[in-house]
Amino acid sequence: MTLASAQRPPDRMWELFSKTRFTEKLNRKFGQYFYYPNFPEELKKLEGQPVELQGFFIPLEMGNVNTLILSKYPMAECFFCGGSGPESVAVAYLKSKPTQKLKMDQIIKVRGTLQLNAEDVEEMTFILKNAEIIK
Repeated sequence: MTLASAQRPPDRMWELFSKTRFTEKLNRKFGQYFYYPNFPEELKKLEGQPVELQGFFIPLEMGNVNTLILSKYPMAECFFCGGSGPESVAVAYLKSKPTQKLKMDQIIKVRGTLQLNAEDVEEMTFILKNAEIIK
């Protein structure tokens, strides 16, 4: 058991995200290969619905507090720095600035409307719109 799994309670959304399969395809606009998601049906049914996601807070930008990254794993093991895949991170676009100061790797819970991104390589695969921190 890793440190991350010892600290993190199970979360249904991470389980559903992990069922997403990725296929490498050429993106002609960028002239590079990217991984494109193939979402499972049970996840597609949740698109447009309010969902809750608990994870480790990863700051996206120091000044942009209305957008945050949630990771299934702490920063050292996350998709950007460690060996995890794109199914282990999500972006949350908050309705308003958080009332609390967030620290990197702090475990938080966010509620927002799920949006799945299968095409835009400049955006995250899993998106929570109109989100709010609930814990």
